Amino acid sequence: MPALSAAEVLKAWEASPTVLKPTPKEKIVPVKGKRNILITSALPYVNNVPHLGNIIGCVLSADVFARYCRLRGYETLYICGTDEYGTATETKALQEGVTPKEICDKFHVIHKSIYEWFNIEFDKFGRTTTPQQTEIAQDIFLKLHKNGFTSSLSIDQLHCQKCDKFLADRFVTGICPFCGFDDARGDQCDACGRLINAVELKSPKCHICKVFVDFYLLSLFLMLKKCLLSSWHLIEIAKPDTRWSPNAIAIVKGWIKGGLEKRCITRDLKWGTAVPLAGYENKVFYVWFDAPIGYLSITKCLLGDNWEKWWKNPEEVELFNFLGKDNVAFHGVMFPCTQLGARDNYTIVNHVCATE
Repeated sequence: MPALSAAEVLKAWEASPTVLKPTPKEKIVPVKGKRNILITSALPYVNNVPHLGNIIGCVLSADVFARYCRLRGYETLYICGTDEYGTATETKALQEGVTPKEICDKFHVIHKSIYEWFNIEFDKFGRTTTPQQTEIAQDIFLKLHKNGFTSSLSIDQLHCQKCDKFLADRFVTGICPFCGFDDARGDQCDACGRLINAVELKSPKCHICKVFVDFYLLSLFLMLKKCLLSSWHLIEIAKPDTRWSPNAIAIVKGWIKGGLEKRCITRDLKWGTAVPLAGYENKVFYVWFDAPIGYLSITKCLLGDNWEKWWKNPEEVELFNFLGKDNVAFHGVMFPCTQLGARDNYTIVNHVCATE
């Protein structure tokens, strides 16, 4: 028998009736009666080049799981993209002397090409600087506000006299009030993992000019209703068949035990999703309020109005979040809190897979 060429083998394989033909990506929707799996990898910041830690931390594991689900015949949607708003982008733009948009355009291409080199098979690798992001984020916020889950409070805000600007948390560094680490960021300490408010830092300095900063009072828009999650997470992570990794369970239980303090969801920046409320025209949403909504907006960029069949369908869709453990609090507490408060039947995470 003469040998077949690779092209002939591939043609015969594709013609086989037993081969599962992939659904065009723009037509992937949940199917009633089947297992429908929605997978997300934590959105990488757009201000740098991905490294192996980014790949291993949440992208590779999610990709392997997505391939497994497709082979099993599950309806599977795998979403990721670049997280483009916030202080990290503004800082990088200042360093390179360009606009935040130019930074985003440059590094989005780099991120996408690197994941393609590793043969990561996202159904959609998008970005958060889109009209769809603005539309969905503002809609969720307005529903939260209407439902009474927001509050306006005056809090201490850090101000740099040399730069003549109010500083968002990522523009501030200092000594961690919990462990004493001398290079903690204004939103989180990388040494002990605690979330902090910038005004809690000891000896706070401006990240841009390294000068010590002053305290000012400024009215900001805050999340309220610290008991919004009620018993939902306790039930979900206590199930015998839970697919929450042990570190994710421990972190979320710690937050619940601590009483779920309200969190600020606005920042005094220019680069971000605008707060659609009178009196807050000069503020944008905090990146960790805005960024997880990127999963929804990226899905809408792919599927149009069919995005809701995945993200407003908790009865038929299982949501798996893959992320590093430093993102557990945001995906396991803050974002579900946001979704529940909107009262719009959102698909809320069932399984959190956190890498150490």
